[in-house]
Amino acid sequence: MNGSTMNAAYWQRNLLICFFGSFINIVAMTLLLPFLPLYIEQLGVHNHAAIAQWSGIAYGATFFSAALMAPLWGRLADNYGCKINLIRASFGMVVTMALIGLAQNVWELVALRLMVGLAGGYTSGAYVLIASQTPKERSTWALAVLASGIMAGNLLGPLLGGVLPPLLGIRNTFFAASGFILLNFLATSLFIREERKTPSGSKKKPLGRMLPTEPGPRKLVLSMLVTAALLMVANMSIEPIITLYIQQLVADAKQVTYFAGITMSVAALGSIVSASWLGKIADRIGPMKVVIACLGVAGLLLIPQAFVANAWQLIGLRFLMGLSLGGLLPCVTAIIRHNVADGAVGRALGYSTSSQFAGQVIGPLLGGFIGGHIGMSYVFILTSALLLLCAGYSAAFMTLPRTQPGASGPAH
Repeated sequence: MNGSTMNAAYWQRNLLICFFGSFINIVAMTLLLPFLPLYIEQLGVHNHAAIAQWSGIAYGATFFSAALMAPLWGRLADNYGCKINLIRASFGMVVTMALIGLAQNVWELVALRLMVGLAGGYTSGAYVLIASQTPKERSTWALAVLASGIMAGNLLGPLLGGVLPPLLGIRNTFFAASGFILLNFLATSLFIREERKTPSGSKKKPLGRMLPTEPGPRKLVLSMLVTAALLMVANMSIEPIITLYIQQLVADAKQVTYFAGITMSVAALGSIVSASWLGKIADRIGPMKVVIACLGVAGLLLIPQAFVANAWQLIGLRFLMGLSLGGLLPCVTAIIRHNVADGAVGRALGYSTSSQFAGQVIGPLLGGFIGGHIGMSYVFILTSALLLLCAGYSAAFMTLPRTQPGASGPAH
């Protein structure tokens, strides 16, 4: 087996392990959604309003701490390698998930949910590893495959969270999740191979050197961080209002939660279907063109969602929107990776992850505020305007001169 064949085998094996590892970790982070209020009630909170409040705090705690820590884990990946970062993250998740199953009160639950974000970071580390180790001509496709695993975890996690507690019990569900992550920890430790390319003196570079020195590429990287946040805002802005919105569209009250669940899932399903295909297109025509097209189509698809007459119309439009969003995150990651120095990839993608988590926090807050105070239709209209403005701004970068990937110029 020659050197190039060996390298190909290694990056493909790394992709396979990171795909399933990210999938398992996201399932573990999201499976508590359906039974979180029940667990909080078991921990001694009985007032309905207090249960709802603590549920929001406990769920958001993980994303808050993860957003704060992602740049640090990215910096450590640049300095010490991606594999050790993935081992740390998977082991941290093994411990914290098991401890959540041992929580005795709601304060311990919130603290442990914060620890999940502090100790985790497997998916962001997987992005760094795949972006840095995959051949550049296959990088967007590989990142799209990884993204589809993450989106599949977001889709399956809540579904398993509705099935497992009645069978295993709530606490045993956390122990089972910890056991599966332990398998991921072992696979990561034993089978991932990383070829380090550490630039001399990279550990001593100041944080500002993460960005390209040229104004155009620097603005491009910053705009991709904003795009990463807007992707999550677009996905999550409907979450607080979806059940109320479905109530206006469904005559039978017993079917509201059924249609709400489908509506929440179909966007992720659409993204899973399209991610790999859009990744291949991006490798052929350039990721920036795919980013602009995806933003524009998703923005336009949001407008009719504000005026649907029945639930199935909304479900169909959310699925189409998921198809259009499937290529965004891999392309954004590829553009950032191609426009920062090799020694700063981890930091840059760490900030990209923080932007996504920020979008997961801002989206529901924005959607809930606008839907409650202005009107639910305006949630779709405002999100559409944000995506279309971002598409127009991104299109301006198509006129910048093309440079080699990995340099500090823009990737088209």
